[in-house]
Amino acid sequence: EKGVVQGLKVVGKIDLDQLKKKKKKVKKEETKEEKKEESKKEEVVSEEKDKKEPKTPEKKEEKKEEKKEKAEDENLIRMKTPELRGLKQLGKIDLSKFDKKKPSKEKKAEDKTPKPRTADSNTKRKRRRKRRKINPDQVLRHQNKGRGKKSGDDVKEISEKEIEDKIKATIAKLKTGVKSKRQKIRKESKISKRERAEVVESIDSGKVLEVSEFITVSELASVMDVPVTDIIMTCMNLGVIVSINQRIEKDIIELVTEEYGFEVNFIAADEIDDFADDIVDAEEDLVHRAPIVTVMGHVDHGKTSLLDFIRKENVVDGEAGGITQHVGAYEVNLGPGKTITFLDTPGHEAFTAMRARGAKVTDIVIIVIAADDKIMPQTKEAISHSQAAGVSMIFAINKIDKPGADPERIKQELASMNLLIEEWGGKYQSQDISAKTGTGVDELLEKVFLEAEMLELKANPNRLSIGTVLEATLDKGKGYVTNVLVQNGSLKIGSLIVAGSYFGKIKAMFDDTGKRIKKAGPSKPVKVLGMNGAAQAGERFKEFENEKEAKNIAAKIAMITREQQSRSKKRISLEEIGRRLKMDDFKELNLIVKADMDGTAEALSDSLIKLSIPELQVNVIHKGVGQISESDVLLASASNGIIIGFQVRPSGNARKIAEKEGIDIKTYSIIYEAIDQVKLAMKGMLEPTQEERIKGLVDVREIFKISKVGTIAGCYVQEGVIDRNSFVRVVRNGIVIYPTKENQKVSLSSLKRFKNDAKEVKAGMECGLMVENFNDIKVGDQIEAFEIVSIEKELE
Repeated sequence: EKGVVQGLKVVGKIDLDQLKKKKKKVKKEETKEEKKEESKKEEVVSEEKDKKEPKTPEKKEEKKEEKKEKAEDENLIRMKTPELRGLKQLGKIDLSKFDKKKPSKEKKAEDKTPKPRTADSNTKRKRRRKRRKINPDQVLRHQNKGRGKKSGDDVKEISEKEIEDKIKATIAKLKTGVKSKRQKIRKESKISKRERAEVVESIDSGKVLEVSEFITVSELASVMDVPVTDIIMTCMNLGVIVSINQRIEKDIIELVTEEYGFEVNFIAADEIDDFADDIVDAEEDLVHRAPIVTVMGHVDHGKTSLLDFIRKENVVDGEAGGITQHVGAYEVNLGPGKTITFLDTPGHEAFTAMRARGAKVTDIVIIVIAADDKIMPQTKEAISHSQAAGVSMIFAINKIDKPGADPERIKQELASMNLLIEEWGGKYQSQDISAKTGTGVDELLEKVFLEAEMLELKANPNRLSIGTVLEATLDKGKGYVTNVLVQNGSLKIGSLIVAGSYFGKIKAMFDDTGKRIKKAGPSKPVKVLGMNGAAQAGERFKEFENEKEAKNIAAKIAMITREQQSRSKKRISLEEIGRRLKMDDFKELNLIVKADMDGTAEALSDSLIKLSIPELQVNVIHKGVGQISESDVLLASASNGIIIGFQVRPSGNARKIAEKEGIDIKTYSIIYEAIDQVKLAMKGMLEPTQEERIKGLVDVREIFKISKVGTIAGCYVQEGVIDRNSFVRVVRNGIVIYPTKENQKVSLSSLKRFKNDAKEVKAGMECGLMVENFNDIKVGDQIEAFEIVSIEKELE
């Protein structure tokens, strides 16, 4: 067998026809171990599926095939290769076992009891949990489902409290208005849309920064969430060298934030978050408060007279010039539960800022209009302030007892301004009154209470106070006296308050009648002592528990205010310097304004600054409250200014220094007198304008040339008059031929009538004249005689 094979050797032959007739199933040779494993597998499968399953006739067929194969030629060499045998049946499953049947009630109870987990349970297929959105209403409905009375359950007694809770829940559900599924879906869609809009808005608002002016580089970096080094590099690229703690100006802040895609909103010192009312009052803590009513209108229309009648006092006689120049705050008690806080505002045009402040802190505005007058500019301004503040308006048409009073005409004017009163089908209340006799005043107050009732004004007296500064003054014996209006909470002696850049601990409080009080609730105007400075009128004040916190906030605002004042001073540009040098007559009037109240000082300063014209700039270099002091005089001396005192007087030392230094101190008690006097002073400082005025027109009719004398013109005076001192110009065919130089003025060298010298020659008369240094005069020329007139400039 191990020898070399020589060619192919025929071992045996296979008859293919016989093989086709046989079944094509060949059992591969199996070892004893393979047969044992297969038999074991068949036993396990048969035990799991069906023990009673009958045996298949497959084994008999296999035995027959083996016998036939043995009968074949033993010399046939077979290759051990796998062969396909078709599908092999391993077992059967009875599907009838898996038919779903409705379990009986007894079965249900059994199924509910938890079954112990067997070892086979781990082999079962795990169920995949489907995620779905959970609706709270459906969860509640599902929880409540099937909680009805069941057979065998004990009847539970319901308490009265549960019944009440159930009724309240039902009423609340009815109030929501969700009556059907469609309404519910609609409501849910609205809520989802609103939530999406809020999310979008919050994303957009993230790109808007709210910062105070003159913020430091490090603060800006923290707000923008950007490294400080990046901010410094950005500033360097813009050509500005800054350090980490340096304050940067508004323009630089805008450029830097724009580089990083932010928008910036600048907030003033009084709008800092530290002054925001961060206390949320619970509904049960709120109580009704008195309405705050501001009286507005034109000057002399009877605002203070109306308040005098209501208060049964006489304030008008105490006002200088009979006009109101301060914001007056009064609390009027008209009976049990009928208290009103009135704010009396000035009607003069200089007090625009005061009227705007009055509209901001008020609930209701009474617009007083005189029936014998018309709606004046200050009345329109007061209406605009009220509409901008969004407060209710009541029109009081005053002076109906005067002859010539026509309330209907006032109502027509209001209608033309789109302000319809209730009588004419509008929404605004009005009342015809007479502040002098008291006619209609009670009806006006009833309308105020009705309006207040509709507004449902409430406040919490048991909390830290917050409010507005109305006025501030410096009293020699009391120090700084601040008039404040409490808007929420209660102000007490010992309270720590901050107003703008000033803070203080309240040492004493007085009501509007001057009586000492210990506590002031909402809507109450009081005068407080203890502030360390004169707070600006209109500032918000807030009470703090911690003195250190109050000092820090006041210092922070003071620093920002100082930066604003120092950097907001006008810097003169090169172009402006050139313009002033070119004008050669530019002047400045420096003023120092001192007044008894901060609001008055502000109003007077604003009015004086508005008087500025291109040739004369009015600068208020300092304004303050209180007596004119030595420092004010020294400041006026250094700046070559004038001191304007409004209802204040200089101290003895200040007066002596002013006389020594030659400083002018002007004191006034009526605001428009101060404004008029400053106007006169400005007129005196202005250079009068030079104007040309034509005096006469002369025709040349004949020429006389005399040697050693020159050319004499025989003339006829057409119109006007020509005199010896007149300036003249020679006009030929409508063109000036002499003088031709700019600003050159020539006069007559001689003027004669016949052979006599004449001072002047009137129209219709003949004369002879010689023009100075001009001999080229011809027949037909015209000579214009004119003079230069100085005219004082008028201030607008």
